[in-house]
Amino acid sequence: MEQFNYTYSAKQQEEIKKIRSKYIVQEEDKMQQLRRMDQSVTQKSTMYSIIVGVIGALIMGIGMCCCLVWQGKLFIPGIIIGIIGIVLISMAYPIFNHITRKEREKIAPEILRLTDELMK
Repeated sequence: MEQFNYTYSAKQQEEIKKIRSKYIVQEEDKMQQLRRMDQSVTQKSTMYSIIVGVIGALIMGIGMCCCLVWQGKLFIPGIIIGIIGIVLISMAYPIFNHITRKEREKIAPEILRLTDELMK
């Protein structure tokens, strides 16, 4: 004689539902689309400005090492390398503004169309 055992776990069922919801294709409503598009504008510019700023900081650090640690023949090149790093760091914010402005110009017609639809 076979016996059927059934165990129910609410915690397990919730986990199954959570995993399943990730794979169900959901339509994106207009407000979600508007938020996503607005956020995508600043994500790209933030990424590029952080990359330029970090590279500039690393180059400036190399210049400082040349000046402080390896005194002698590398002092003057260290100053030049440090200035290049400072220039790169100072370019991070203008790069952010430039890319943000270009991305906003590119996406503006779609944003305006969506906002007009949502405000009616």
